[in-house]
Amino acid sequence: MSTQILLVECDDRRGLVHAITGVLLKHGVNVVGNQEFVDRTPARFFMRTEFDGTVDAPRLEAEVRAALPAGATVRLSDLKPKRVVVLVSKEHHCLGDILIRHEFGELNAQVLAVLGNHAALQPLVAKFGLPFHFISHESLTREAHEAELLKVVEHLQPDYLVLAKYMRVLTPAFVRRFPARIVNIHHSFLPAFAGARPYQQAFDRGVKVIGATAHFVTEQLDEGPIIVQQVMPVDHTHTAHDLSQAGRDVEQMVLARALRLVFEDRVFLCGNRTVIFD
Repeated sequence: MSTQILLVECDDRRGLVHAITGVLLKHGVNVVGNQEFVDRTPARFFMRTEFDGTVDAPRLEAEVRAALPAGATVRLSDLKPKRVVVLVSKEHHCLGDILIRHEFGELNAQVLAVLGNHAALQPLVAKFGLPFHFISHESLTREAHEAELLKVVEHLQPDYLVLAKYMRVLTPAFVRRFPARIVNIHHSFLPAFAGARPYQQAFDRGVKVIGATAHFVTEQLDEGPIIVQQVMPVDHTHTAHDLSQAGRDVEQMVLARALRLVFEDRVFLCGNRTVIFD
């Protein structure tokens, strides 16, 4: 018996949990997990319900929707692995972690291909038997380079794009094609230590914590809804190299956790914030 996920978002009012679970009871399924949250400022209700049983999905969605306030978002997920394309540049650590987790089925994802604007990581990807597309940005405008990326991406039809230390800023036009479907990772010094050599900048300032942030990409650079953040303490004994290595470690952990949450349908968007049922 397969587990399915019912995802609901709507305006808040009394009796919503009762209304939704009543529909599920009518369909004869067994609820095995339920999480709900009300964001009080916009009075918005969110609910993620796991249940066992076979249902007529369109009928169930329609009946749940009819039991909710107008404009409700209702979606049934069978947790099939998400189709994913990974974009990279030269840094290997996040890509390597994704490839290993993918190899052992830890991400609920099917990595369709890796696209790189440098060829440096092609040998790594080849070890895992996955396609690598080298699409150089040299001598191309940003728009022309993205047009070449899109030729591959649109053919693959992914559910999500993952920027695994992809070191190019995407244009607003590109981002608009994939709303809430691009996940990025960056160090958490932004905007304090933007630009080149952030860990050297951090060392020069004597920072006491470092961290990483995974977020959805929006048209505003590095300001999209945050999915996961994590920090670790450092001290005066850490060299700039030590900080950089620790930063890579935390980036891997944060990106992996963010992808698990997204690919298991545990993340709702609420404006520029996220509601996460872990």
